[in-house]
Amino acid sequence: MKRIIPLILTGIFMLSACGPEKGIEVHSAWVRPAAQGGNGAVYFELHNHSSTSDELTGATSNAAEAAEIHESSMSGDLMQMEMVTSLPIKAYADMVFEPGGLHIMLVNLKQELKLDDEIEVVLHFKNYEDITVHVLVKDAAPEEDHTE
Repeated sequence: MKRIIPLILTGIFMLSACGPEKGIEVHSAWVRPAAQGGNGAVYFELHNHSSTSDELTGATSNAAEAAEIHESSMSGDLMQMEMVTSLPIKAYADMVFEPGGLHIMLVNLKQELKLDDEIEVVLHFKNYEDITVHVLVKDAAPEEDHTE
């Protein structure tokens, strides 16, 4: 009997670790190489596992003078980029920040972004806690790792 209780507790613990994800998560963050003093665009996947909507209200990064939410879109034959003051995030929504669409614009980089470097960007939400994102400098989006 004494051996069964630890096995049961271990099983319960393992099952609870496999439970549904909660809150807001960010995966596959990347930015292309860029020169110091220039601008860069951060791309990632955002997942709201919560039953309530929220709002991305801004971003900050110690790698740049400013970090802004931007959205690129086609207007006729021209690509236009517009700053967005906040971005609604629906309950259970998945959002992709990608080239030609949503991104976090890093304005006036304080350092050169070289391949395989890593910077941090902090995402700010209306109701959810801030999320610190570790952003890899890559030529293209990294493969998403679902083993975490």
